[in-house]
Amino acid sequence: MKPRPPTPASIPTKLTVNFVLPYKSEIDNKEVDMVIVPATTGQMGVLPGHVATITELKPGVLSVHEGNDVTKYFVSSGFAFVHANSVADIVAVEAVPVDQIDPSLVQKGLAEFTAKLGSASTDLEKAEAQIGVDVHSALNAALAG
Repeated sequence: MKPRPPTPASIPTKLTVNFVLPYKSEIDNKEVDMVIVPATTGQMGVLPGHVATITELKPGVLSVHEGNDVTKYFVSSGFAFVHANSVADIVAVEAVPVDQIDPSLVQKGLAEFTAKLGSASTDLEKAEAQIGVDVHSALNAALAG
């Protein structure tokens, strides 16, 4: 196991971000101003010098801020590891740029899972349908704002 990276003497001006999925690296050692992650405890902004943290991600929008440019991804779940040396490693199970999401498919999926939830008879069917409703509701919210 590698030793923990040293904490810098002064706060860096940029945050270094790595954003990976099981099948590819979406962002690799990119210096940005801030990221906002959809933590299970709520939206969490990460700036350079953030305290070391590990947080679980819930379905929602990951925003990467570089100056006036903001790139948004919808993530299904995962973890964010914020290190004391102003490096953030974000690992998601699935992710897609928000601008590539088809709103009509989101509405269709939400309607289908809502119907399945209403007709579910077993705990497993209810849980699967509820997950579908939660994810599609989060997708819908990502498109709205």
